[in-house]
Amino acid sequence: MKGTAAQRRERGEGRGRPERLERVVQRLSSTRTFARIAPRCVPALDRAVHRLTGGRTLLSARLLPGLVLTSTGARTGQARRTPLACMTEGPKGGPPAAWVLVGSNFGRPGHPAWTANLLAHPEAEISWRGRDVPVRARLLRGAEREAAWKAVVAFWPPYARYQARVEREIRLFRLEPRPDGEE
Repeated sequence: MKGTAAQRRERGEGRGRPERLERVVQRLSSTRTFARIAPRCVPALDRAVHRLTGGRTLLSARLLPGLVLTSTGARTGQARRTPLACMTEGPKGGPPAAWVLVGSNFGRPGHPAWTANLLAHPEAEISWRGRDVPVRARLLRGAEREAAWKAVVAFWPPYARYQARVEREIRLFRLEPRPDGEE
């Protein structure tokens, strides 16, 4: 079927044979050079595309599904908007039941700031395909984390290389929709 690599991945298509561009991007995104450069330019480009498309898309969503997380700063209490890649969970073809976020920080040593924000304030909001969705984040641990980790590595193999480069355990969060008005 047609569509972007991210759309085909969400539908579960083409997992056995990534396209040439996808393989190249996976290889490049696994390098230390990418880890130094990407945190400065990828989020800025994603924010600009997100703004220009009225919240419907992110530039990086050509390869991976993405969302914009609005969390409350752990120290400042200020709203923080962060474009992130995600893996969706739920029935194929339907709306996601949940989103899994990977705190890989592009394979750099420290945890990304947004993970501390979710630990301090699990109630957040995401912009998903032009819709704002209130969510509650939960840090995954134990067997639940292991199962999710296997799924995200199958979904995007560079995550395994990121984990191999750092001593910390990469944080995984599951974001589930909150009923309207629930805090």
